[in-house]
This record gives sequence, C-alpha cells and structure tokens, in this order.
Amino acid sequence: MAQTVQIISPVDGKVFAQRPVATDAAVDAALGRAVASQAGWRATPLASRARMLAAAVGHMNAAKAAIGEDLAWQMGRPVRYGASEIARGFTERAEYMAEISGTALADIQVGAKDGFKRFIRRDPVGTVFIIAPWNYPFLTAVNSIWPALLAGNAVILKHASQTLLVGERFQEALDKAGLPKGVFQNLVLTHEQAARIIQSGKINHVAFTGSVEGGRTIERLAAGHFIGVGLELGGKDPAYVRADANFDFAVENLVDGAFFNSGQSCCGIERIYVDKAIHPKFVEAFSAMTATYVLDTPLEQATTLGPMVSGKAADFVRGQIDSALRAGAKAHVDTSKFKRDAKGSPYMAPQVLSNVDHQMSVMREESFGPVIGIMPVAGDEEAVKLMNDSPYGLTASIWTSDLSAAEKLGDRIDTGTVYMNRCDYLDPALAWTGVKETGRGITLSRLGFDAVTRAKSFHLRHKI
Repeated sequence: MAQTVQIISPVDGKVFAQRPVATDAAVDAALGRAVASQAGWRATPLASRARMLAAAVGHMNAAKAAIGEDLAWQMGRPVRYGASEIARGFTERAEYMAEISGTALADIQVGAKDGFKRFIRRDPVGTVFIIAPWNYPFLTAVNSIWPALLAGNAVILKHASQTLLVGERFQEALDKAGLPKGVFQNLVLTHEQAARIIQSGKINHVAFTGSVEGGRTIERLAAGHFIGVGLELGGKDPAYVRADANFDFAVENLVDGAFFNSGQSCCGIERIYVDKAIHPKFVEAFSAMTATYVLDTPLEQATTLGPMVSGKAADFVRGQIDSALRAGAKAHVDTSKFKRDAKGSPYMAPQVLSNVDHQMSVMREESFGPVIGIMPVAGDEEAVKLMNDSPYGLTASIWTSDLSAAEKLGDRIDTGTVYMNRCDYLDPALAWTGVKETGRGITLSRLGFDAVTRAKSFHLRHKI
C-alpha cells in the first residue's frame, strides 16, 4: 500500500485530507523535469515570466475565500482572517518582487574602460528546493518561490504535512498561468526523500523555514555539495515600550502582535519590556484587551482566536506557563472564561504573565503560542540588555515618540529587523533576515534575488 500523509485538523481532531507520498521514481522524474525545463524558462524573457506570475496571483485571489476556509481546517486560523493572507500579504509580496525584478536582475555596470565592455550578469542558479512551514503557509512560501521563478530558476516545493493543500494551490495557480511543465513542481515527500533531494546533485539552492534543529539538519545535508542554503528558523521577538510611547496605540498593536494566529508567528511578539513608570498600567490594559478574545471554532466569523495547530503544541505552551507560575510569575487572564480551553486540546486560552525573568523558559525559549511575559525596565540600557539576551534575532520593536532614539536603539539590538511603533509585519521592500540561531540568508527586497542568482562577469575586449 502506498504511503500517505494525513492532515489532522485542529478543529475537530479528525483527518481533513490525505495525500499519497511521491514514489522514489516520481521524485527522480521530477528532478529530471526541473533540470530539463529550466533552460527554456531561463531563456523566456523576464517580462513574460512576470506576466505569468501576475496571472497566478490573480488565480490565487479568485480562490481566496475557499483558501481561507481551507486554512481554518488545516491549521486553525479563524475564517475571518484566512482570506487576508492571500489578498494582502501574499499579493503585496508577489507584486512587489515582480515590480523590482527588472532592476534587481539587471546587469551591473562597473564603469567605462577604453576598449572593453565590462559588466556583471545575474544568472539563475538552476533548481531551487523550497521547504515551507504551516503557520503562514502562503506568505513564507512566496518569499522564495516568486524571486526564484522571476530569476529564471526551476522550483520544487515541499510544503509542511499540516498544510499539504497549500502546495496544491500554488501548483494549480501556476499551471493555470501557463508555466511550462516542470518549472514549478509541488511534491508530497517524506523527510528522507527531502534529504535525498538535497544531496542529489540536481538542485542548486535549498530554502528552509522551520525549527533551529531542522536548520542544523539542512546544513549537515548540504555540506560538501556546494549549494546555497537559506534558513529562517526560530524567534523570540521582543518589544520595548518607552515611557513616551503612545500608550493606547502600543497596547492595541502589541496585543495583536502577540496573539494573532494564536501566537504562531515567526515574528510575533513573545516578550515585552516596559518602562517601570508605566508598567503596572500597561499590564492592566494589555490583560484587559487580551481577555476580550473569542476562543472557538475557526469556522465561525465571531471567532478571533482559533485553536493552535495541535494539542501537543498547546500543551508545550501550557507547560511553559505552569513552570513560570511555579517560579513566581503572576497570571492576569482568567482562563476559566474560555470554555474550550483544556489540557490536551489545541484550543488554548491566551495568557499574560508578569513578575517574570530570564530564568524562565517563557522568556527565553520560543513559545509559538498565545502567551506573553511582560517585564518592567529602568530605561533604555536595561531594555537593550534584555532584548539582546536571547539566542534568536529575527525582529525587535520599539514603541516611542522619539524617532532618533528608536534609530539609535536599533543600532544596538541584535536583530534582523528593527520596528518603531509596529510589529509582526514584513515590508517586501526590506530584507527579511535574521541573526544568531534565527538563521542566515535573505528573502524579499532586491537583496532577496541574490540567493537565487549567481554572478557571471563579462570582460570583453573589443579593441585590439
């Protein structure tokens, strides 16, 4: 019997969909098609590639309502938010990367030299293998798929088993848009098959979004094969609220940044440091707003907080909270008011903790769930020290009315992105990157094309 992968829905714990795993022969054939089709795709004018990808964006948007419901069943996001991943983030990023591709991929001129024509051309690397996660399944995937295809590469996508239908949506939209057969292929794979692809000698770059341990595995597999590796891994993103911040604005946006998608966001807020002068008031206001969330089935329009991806993931976060409480933390949200919340269930009430410190897992280890710890700080120096006291560095946000102070503080924070008065957002014009155990490599912005292209220098002597 053929091996299958099942999507166990967090909505009801039942099998929502299942798909057969590709056979080894099918994987080999897909690799062969990618290599064979890439030469023709590379020769296709960039304007034509961009038009096809624009058509694919249109096909995705036409299906956004159905996609939103699919996401509710697959990973628990409420339907009131599901379609926005396509209509807003996915579309914005895809359209921006296409818009800048002409200049980002243009020949680099190095200056005139008599008797010579000299320039640097950006060639596609060949075949790009993308391993995408479930939490923002369209957004994380488009970050790599679109620049890779625009640059003239073939792409093979392995989507997370929890969101298998997302890979099929990409395949359907790109097929309808007219991409040549083999240029983009969505495959259902085991971890062992993914490892074999990385080591096959037929791919030239692998882009992985996932856990730190997963990233280490990718690096080990790629070692010695001379292929590019892009890794977006864990995060424990901090926020610092200064005394001069717009108080109500900071509370509202940080609550959303902490609990949207049930806290299952790579760049979601996981720890907050607040000037001690406003800390008690901030905790009170933050907790009151958190208590207004509606935890229920994501299929209801009234639901603002859906289940986490699994009961196991929710129980990990519950364990962090219990450990912090035993160590002296104080909980500010009465979880008994959230009727679906129960140990072992993916439906988990949000929680706000004070009296926390960096000895606690909830302030040090990635939670990826609906919990936040809030600490008072004496000022900028202590805030920077605590924000940097982490093995991760994806984003950090500063809430203040002082632009100069935010920029100076940002220079001192070990992070890939510094925000002022916003959080949990990717601007496609800016490089998306991280430091420390958050990984390496860049997606988005014009720099995002660097990983999926290689430089070729032309040194042409035309006067002899």
